[in-house]
Amino acid sequence: MSKVLLIDDDQKLAPLLTEYCVRYGIQISAAQLPSIGLTMLQEESFAAVILDVMMPEMDGFEVCRKIRQFSDIPIIMLTARGEVTDRVVGIELGADDYLPKPFEPRELVARLNSIIKRKGVGVAINERVANLEYQQLTIKCEQREVWVNKRQVELTTMEYQLLLLLANSPGKDFSRDAILNQLKGIDTELFSRSVDILVSRLRTKLKPATPIKTVYGSGYAFVLAKL
Repeated sequence: MSKVLLIDDDQKLAPLLTEYCVRYGIQISAAQLPSIGLTMLQEESFAAVILDVMMPEMDGFEVCRKIRQFSDIPIIMLTARGEVTDRVVGIELGADDYLPKPFEPRELVARLNSIIKRKGVGVAINERVANLEYQQLTIKCEQREVWVNKRQVELTTMEYQLLLLLANSPGKDFSRDAILNQLKGIDTELFSRSVDILVSRLRTKLKPATPIKTVYGSGYAFVLAKL
């Protein structure tokens, strides 16, 4: 059973989600205050986080920023209006997915299962390959680690899967829509701008290595050759 942390000040939401999700093999633990949720994340092991945007103490964006300081756990953000601005900010801060309120519990379960499974995709894709080695860059697939010039780089789940997707097909041009569909595993209404944000964030973390090239009018391609 996958253990998921819900950080949301809505007292009615946790009991409803707990009862619904357990039928699908998901155990919900809840924190109504961000400070409590952050403490739970540091003391317990979870497969994913469901994080509301509007909360007391601090908003969900600040909580997401704090989580990313110590963990790459998958995060689904709940946005009250599903506005594009909220989605952009969430992705820039390291969120893996979003869901506008009100939402159907079944859709939340589907998205949770998707990001939890996605975290292990690296090993599944490269089950016979221990390492992918390039100039300045090494991807240790079994350990799900990325190294640049002998320095380990901490990536979020989405960043890692984006890098792995591109690295498995060197030289291939991936459109933004193709990247979105590959990462999500389903057609998605996420906007193409989110891919640009992910690539920008990934490029910054991978410096001084420059493995990702912009293919103007198309999308992105991995340009490093294997050693």
